[in-house]
Amino acid sequence: MSGCACIETIYKELKTDFNKKPQNLKKCGQSLDKIKIALTKLAFLPTKDVKSSKSEMVLARDVLEIAVEYSVATRDIPAFERYMSQLKCYYYDYKKVIGESKNMFKLLGLNLLFLLSVNRVSEFHTELELLSADIIHTNEYIGPILALEQYIMEGRYNKIFQAKSSAPSEIYNYFMDILLSTVRDEIGACIEKAYDKISMLEAAKRLNLKTSEEMETYGKKRNWLLDADGFYNFVDKSTKAKEILPSVELAEQAIFYARELEMIV
Repeated sequence: MSGCACIETIYKELKTDFNKKPQNLKKCGQSLDKIKIALTKLAFLPTKDVKSSKSEMVLARDVLEIAVEYSVATRDIPAFERYMSQLKCYYYDYKKVIGESKNMFKLLGLNLLFLLSVNRVSEFHTELELLSADIIHTNEYIGPILALEQYIMEGRYNKIFQAKSSAPSEIYNYFMDILLSTVRDEIGACIEKAYDKISMLEAAKRLNLKTSEEMETYGKKRNWLLDADGFYNFVDKSTKAKEILPSVELAEQAIFYARELEMIV
């Protein structure tokens, strides 16, 4: 069996296992490891010295697409970035040779959501520049991610919380959770600065937390102090530094310099 045929056989098994419900991620990972080793022996990307056939490149692209989704399913962000970087070569550099994948915009949108969720805004805009204006505004996978960035810019955080239920694909949920956590922490930081105290109920409402248990867990994470009356207090008066009056400060400085002069004399 040729190298390409061997990879294709393992790929079919991988695709079948990955599409099963529930997924056997351990078995998928083992299949991916076998394919990665085989791909290193097969020139799956063309170089100056080696030419890859169209079928080899399509197979490598299809494998990488599953690898990207597998890395998200296993919560392996470094692997996601590696696979996505390799996959973009097929999407942009070799699209005219092998054609456009039906999964292309779903995974490009996933990558945009990842960059947004970890606040890598400059890279987010660099990736957007690779897409046409028509795709950015009308594609079912790209448009919603652009809208999320607009909500963040405008501070319309409630829209971001609502967006998870209408994510373009189930595979987006992991990065949506990261984005929601980032947004929630931003709101939490604003609450700490804007209020001396806030009720637990009101804090939960602003943070879009549905239960008192969720609110208690979040409050403990941020070291918020909950009073017996159900309020979070952000000002500890017992430890708050007293304001120094200018006249007192000047008097203390005068005493200090007077003592210094006595020592010199």
